[in-house]
Amino acid sequence: MADALVIVESPAKAKTIGKYLGGKYIVKASMGHVRDLPKSQMGVDVTKGFDPKYITIRGKGDVLKVLKDAAKKVKKVYLAADPDREGEAIAWHLAHYLGLDLNQPLRVVFNEITKDAIKDAFKHPRHINMDLVNAQQARRILDRLVGYNISPILWKKVRKGLSAGRVQSVTVKMIIDREKEIKEFIPEEYWTITNTLLRSGKAFEARFHGFGPDKVELHSEEEVQDVLSRIKGQTYTVKKVTKKERRRNPAPPFITSSLQQEAARKLNFRTAKTMMVAQQLYEGIDLGKAGTVGLITYMRTDSTRISTVAQDEAKEYITKHYGADYALEEARVHGKSEGAQDAHEAIRPTSVLRSPDELKEYLSKDQLRLYRLIWERFVASQMASAVLDTMTVDIEVNGVYFRATGSKVKFPGFMRVYVEGNDDGSKEEDSFLPPIEEGDVLQEKAIEPSQHFTQPPPRYSEARLVKTLEENGIGRPSTYAPTLETIQKRGYVALEEKRFVPTELGEIVISLVEEFFPEILDVEFTSQMESDLDHVEEGVVDWVKVLDRFYEDFAKRVEVAEEQMEQVELKDEVSDEICELCGRHLVYKLGRFGKFLACSGFPECRNTKPIVKEIGVACPSCKIGSIIERKSKKRRVFYGCNRYPECEFVSWDKPIARPCPKCQGLLVEKKKKKQGVSIACTQCDYQEEADS
Repeated sequence: MADALVIVESPAKAKTIGKYLGGKYIVKASMGHVRDLPKSQMGVDVTKGFDPKYITIRGKGDVLKVLKDAAKKVKKVYLAADPDREGEAIAWHLAHYLGLDLNQPLRVVFNEITKDAIKDAFKHPRHINMDLVNAQQARRILDRLVGYNISPILWKKVRKGLSAGRVQSVTVKMIIDREKEIKEFIPEEYWTITNTLLRSGKAFEARFHGFGPDKVELHSEEEVQDVLSRIKGQTYTVKKVTKKERRRNPAPPFITSSLQQEAARKLNFRTAKTMMVAQQLYEGIDLGKAGTVGLITYMRTDSTRISTVAQDEAKEYITKHYGADYALEEARVHGKSEGAQDAHEAIRPTSVLRSPDELKEYLSKDQLRLYRLIWERFVASQMASAVLDTMTVDIEVNGVYFRATGSKVKFPGFMRVYVEGNDDGSKEEDSFLPPIEEGDVLQEKAIEPSQHFTQPPPRYSEARLVKTLEENGIGRPSTYAPTLETIQKRGYVALEEKRFVPTELGEIVISLVEEFFPEILDVEFTSQMESDLDHVEEGVVDWVKVLDRFYEDFAKRVEVAEEQMEQVELKDEVSDEICELCGRHLVYKLGRFGKFLACSGFPECRNTKPIVKEIGVACPSCKIGSIIERKSKKRRVFYGCNRYPECEFVSWDKPIARPCPKCQGLLVEKKKKKQGVSIACTQCDYQEEADS
């Protein structure tokens, strides 16, 4: 008979832990939360200290019965949910349901699912941390107060099914504000002058800098012509050469937000996908003879802290594989970001000795790609700084200054393993300059003035939005992915070319919320609320007082909104297309997966159609139809004939209009992560580089 029951959240986690603990332990999964507030009512008594009314989550009855029966057969029950607020709350709810003694040390926590970490954790069980539980309760009740008070008003005044969440509303407001910035942006003209110069026959580029050491901007063609007239036929002399050695430090190990951002940039992963794959790596992967092993530490963290054991292992690995020069003499300490909880380590491999290449046969493609990203980032963070030689050259010609800059890697350091990406997709490359000394006379090879216009700020990508939320203290690591999913499901924003765009519905809802509940959309207010919840977790502030402070003013605003918010009529945009069933016009509707066409005669006529996106290419198969962009059930873009099902032509690669110059076959765009976009023939070996 087993001595103890261990309850975790997921079957995968249960399987991994069960192998480490052996036959004296029964390991079962709760499948996440088991109790929550009811969906049919508020479930919070605001007159009695915000007392929550918890009920068993629908569908969890069978799971709870299994857990209750198992608990009766053992001497001890351990609650080993994830090491965060949600995990602590799950443990607390389970303890209540199973009638466990909260004065006993029931709680077991670990930051990684490895044999040593699990065995050590079970040697040191602790009491359930009620500060953590109360922080989770406060967040849950706060979100319920906002959602269940504002949503019914929106149902009455705008449309059924609408809702307004606390963090989600601020996020949508940020997307709307960015769209306003873009629309109101007034481009400003500016010019650059690029000069190709020769030194001993070697060419390099220098750019117009000014009329002395200070930088000057050129704003018109007249100013450019003035510069060109001053330097025409004149001598270029090197005025100053500045050589420096610059050290570049690696990025810190991943935290939740930086992992989401980098996975979006480098792997093209959606935020939710990143967290799903990371969860799989954390909970355990079957490594054949080695058994099931958790490959990364806990993936919901805002700390860059690393254990000394992991640092020592990394140092040993780096010394062995790259040489002593690449290892750190003293461990690097990365700065703690403001508001970071520092409860867990950064996201890192549980053992740096398990290199990505050694795990290829055991991991899926996505698991391997994410594990490689985490492994490389961690190893690089523990490596020596890169050393770059930089050179800045100031060149004078009749009072006009040009500047050339160059750099080369003197010692690659961490760059041998990993370099952090950026949001604009640009890469840092060596830009060599020939040997140049002060007083050298240079020859002009070519000069090119170029007109430019300033660009509006870009729309938010998922990576950029997560970064902005983090910088403003909105939400916490565990909330970023569900927040972005929710605002899309509600139809408040849409993704266009991987950038967030507000919908008309989103703008209407946020304008109403802004008018009647301005504090909900105030970034500073939301950030302060997150800090208050953190203080509850730290045991500094009483959770009921936090809710009371918020609800006092909020309740008054709810009363005003119910009386004064005017009815809003959402009019559907009418298209030029006619319904083939009843002859009425089709209108644009917004669904879960974006816009579609529906008959204006609904509910009498329920005809719907997808919005067709032509790409201007004739169908190479039937020669009659044209190619349109379509989406699979998993929302992946593919291309097919508009005469489907009569013509079944499909292609994952985007066809282009011109034929192959070699065989007259179909040319398509091939997207590759490192090489970018190339053009290839589907019928012969012809290939070419695409225009950038």
